[in-house]
Amino acid sequence: MLKIKDSSLLQTDNFVSSILKIAASVSAVIVILILGFLIRETADVPSRIGITSFFFDKTWNPTESQFNLIPMLAGSLLSTLGAVMLAIPTGVVCAVFLHLYANDPLRFILRRTLEILGGIPSVVYGFWGLVVLVPMINMWYPPGAGLSAAVSVLTIMILPTASLMIDAAFQAIPRQAVAGVRALGLERWEILTLCLIPQARLGILTATLLSVGRAIGETMAVLMVCGNIVQFPSSIFDPIRTLTANIALELGYAEGNHRSALYVSGILLLFIIAVLIVVISIYERQHQRAKYDSK
Repeated sequence: MLKIKDSSLLQTDNFVSSILKIAASVSAVIVILILGFLIRETADVPSRIGITSFFFDKTWNPTESQFNLIPMLAGSLLSTLGAVMLAIPTGVVCAVFLHLYANDPLRFILRRTLEILGGIPSVVYGFWGLVVLVPMINMWYPPGAGLSAAVSVLTIMILPTASLMIDAAFQAIPRQAVAGVRALGLERWEILTLCLIPQARLGILTATLLSVGRAIGETMAVLMVCGNIVQFPSSIFDPIRTLTANIALELGYAEGNHRSALYVSGILLLFIIAVLIVVISIYERQHQRAKYDSK
């Protein structure tokens, strides 16, 4: 009877493993196809436009054959950096409260609320920012739509995901480690700084980099509140335009060199995400190696 049960469990495990392998393979093929498509569409860009045009032209003005992407890259990076700098510390605070201070009913309610907020479509956040946040900012710093609005909307968007991921990293810490620290009679703050944060640092880094990936790739919400002016912002309230917003605004009517330049924007975004993935992989390997060496 035991052999029959073990055999059925083994078959189930093999079936699930096969499904996961197929799903992973399909995902890899899709990414390769997307990359191949972008490379094909931009293969003749160096000869027709020139790589330096994307960095040294005066501005982005395709009708005048000017294709400088730097102002929009700066807008993407600044809005992402601002959102992550606000969302990750707040996410850590939320996760700490859930893990150390909230009782079970409150913890359940807050986690479900964060899950709901994380599932709201980005266009809803953008619409809220357009009709509520932008007019509020406009009361003090016209025109309202700009870098500050983009940072605020992105922060609200990535905060639920960051909080839940960091909370999951805390929950993954072995109970024996937490119990051992508690047995020493330490305060909650000491438990946090001596046990939870050091043990969960990989999860916090992963949450940070994934939040960066989502923020820098966001389109509709940012498009609705950023002001959509191609310029380097001189203050946090100046209008900006991001790479993703530029693609969404212009791809529908772009032709020739203009269209190829937009595909270059896509490759640039893909390259940034690839760098983030490499950083996560390297850190994970170093973390696992250090953990193995310590044993």
